[in-house]
Amino acid sequence: MVPETWDEVADIVVVGFGAAGVAAAVTAFELGADVLILEKAPEGQEGGNTRVAGQGYLNTSSPEKAATYLKALCGPYTVPDEMVRVWSEEMCLNNDWLTSLGGDPQEHQHQPVGIEFPDLPGADCVHKFHDGPTYGYSHTWNRFESLVKDRSIPVFYETPGRELIQDGTTGDILGIRVEQGGKPLFIRARKAVVLTCGGFENNQEMIRNYLPGVPYCYTSGSPYNEGDGISMALAVGANLWHMNNYAGPSMALKVPAFATTFSMQALHFSKVMAGGMIVVGPDGKRFADENFKTRHGKVPSNGTWQAQPAPCPMHMVFDQALMASGPLYDKTPSHGWTQIVERYDWSEDNSNELMQGWIKTADTIADLALSIGLDADRLSETVDRWNGQAAAGIDEDFHRKLMLMPFDGGPYYAVELSPSMLNTQGGPQRNEKAQILRPDGTPIPRLYSAGELGSIYSYLYQGTGNIGECLAFGRIAARNAVAELSVS
Repeated sequence: MVPETWDEVADIVVVGFGAAGVAAAVTAFELGADVLILEKAPEGQEGGNTRVAGQGYLNTSSPEKAATYLKALCGPYTVPDEMVRVWSEEMCLNNDWLTSLGGDPQEHQHQPVGIEFPDLPGADCVHKFHDGPTYGYSHTWNRFESLVKDRSIPVFYETPGRELIQDGTTGDILGIRVEQGGKPLFIRARKAVVLTCGGFENNQEMIRNYLPGVPYCYTSGSPYNEGDGISMALAVGANLWHMNNYAGPSMALKVPAFATTFSMQALHFSKVMAGGMIVVGPDGKRFADENFKTRHGKVPSNGTWQAQPAPCPMHMVFDQALMASGPLYDKTPSHGWTQIVERYDWSEDNSNELMQGWIKTADTIADLALSIGLDADRLSETVDRWNGQAAAGIDEDFHRKLMLMPFDGGPYYAVELSPSMLNTQGGPQRNEKAQILRPDGTPIPRLYSAGELGSIYSYLYQGTGNIGECLAFGRIAARNAVAELSVS
């Protein structure tokens, strides 16, 4: 319902203060528009997944090759050719845009180029960049944030969007109802609303409804991404796309005291640790190489790519030697919400986490199995099989290459693992102008989107591609939104 009075008015109202929101707001501001950003998180926790991702963004080197590569990434889940063209052209301009605003794009030099699917045509267009001389730990986000603050673009923190206000006759989006301090505010958009509020990775109901293969999944990214943009867009008639695609799963520890996950470094072999360790499913059997080396959660399967199996509940089972070899969690702030924002101080000897019950222990494998709800004989058989193969130096079941060590004489330990992800890719469908579409393909007037909310990635995902897309479609959305006729 259209309110009788509006509490705030701006030309462009941007919902979400991450990379896409920055690109949209700054571009609109540079074009002379009056801009307001609405952010769900409190000040200091804004930034969405951009703040805690790996800090790289994609800048492709050739529009033609980029278009070819994107089509290959989409596989059978195609996107319209016009969307491919606009994406491929705009992704080549990310460095130019950042440089024009005083940024300092630097290509990743300390690691491989990072082409995730080098066998796909056009893959050599991939180039990963960050801002400034140092890679990692929110440095690129700090630059993006400064672009907004240096222009004094107003940001309303702790102000989640609740409902888009739509003209009942024309279908135009007139503004948005938000919540601030427990009270509603009505914000008028003279030209357009741009939704840049991320995906649904912290909404378990949406996860159950849309993501295949996981009964639950927890985020390593922003806990404020709860699918608000999807709910608001659906209510005004939007179509959805790519709702089954996400950057996951990985395997991580989730405890009730924290909204986001802890990545166990013993699983990713970021640090080779002494001791025996395996991961088992609810049947007490191993189901994969514990390295879980995936391509953003995808693994090859019968000539195609599928999400990494996640038979829940899963447990990492290990021995005293691994328990004593150092902290199971790497708390160095490099990526992920728990590392960068929460900054939980994991104990060096894992004793605090054992005391809190995050780590279970028993003197025998059979007793450990009973304590975590597994069949004692089955888990014992699995550990015995692992011990025999590890002693021989060959993992016949899943071909693991690292940490091939048998279990010692105990005590033994277990950590429950959950599926985890940084982000989802689905949301309201957009077109080449970044307009949000109805099921019949027509745009909802004065409603735009950018970023992970309805991402272009429908099947496979190239690392740094999401922040690159945030920048590209944030600019596209802003240019077209500013071109709308102003309505007083």
